[in-house]
Amino acid sequence: MTASHAKRARVIVLMGVAGSGKSTTAALLRERLGWPYRDADSFHPTANVEKMSRGIPLTDDDRLPWLQAIAHWIDDHLQRNQNAIVTCSALKRSYRELLVGNRENVDLVHLVGSKKLLESRMAARRDHFMPVGLLDSQFATLEEPGPEERVLTIPVTISPDAVVDTIIGALGLPGEIPETRR
Repeated sequence: MTASHAKRARVIVLMGVAGSGKSTTAALLRERLGWPYRDADSFHPTANVEKMSRGIPLTDDDRLPWLQAIAHWIDDHLQRNQNAIVTCSALKRSYRELLVGNRENVDLVHLVGSKKLLESRMAARRDHFMPVGLLDSQFATLEEPGPEERVLTIPVTISPDAVVDTIIGALGLPGEIPETRR
């Protein structure tokens, strides 16, 4: 196979407000696809984590170095022709423009759920720095992606396995959907 015919790498960006299941979905996708996964939280500088732990929402100035680090990670995987998965709230269009932009081989998947459902999920989490009290600020900040952003929107009222099945099917990925869920 010549380089011009080689299959290009893809990166999936799982977005949504806190509690929407980004990490759970990414872990299941990693298991099914065998692709590396990185949680956007791991890109945050210590000052950002400390601020959020105190219940203080981040500003765009706080987020910029974080988003740039994620974008660099995406570009690095694409340049090495390696598939990958990354989670990121990506609440504003400007954030998504930085992460996805005109990269045709980056897929944006928006996980959506009601505030009540996501509050209950967040309340059940242990050892996570994001308090339930910041969910309101996440919903207030969220700029719903438009169709021009080439977004796949999936309700998280279905099971995590069904979310992953939907992603694999809609994006035409090589992961098998088990017979029991067809």
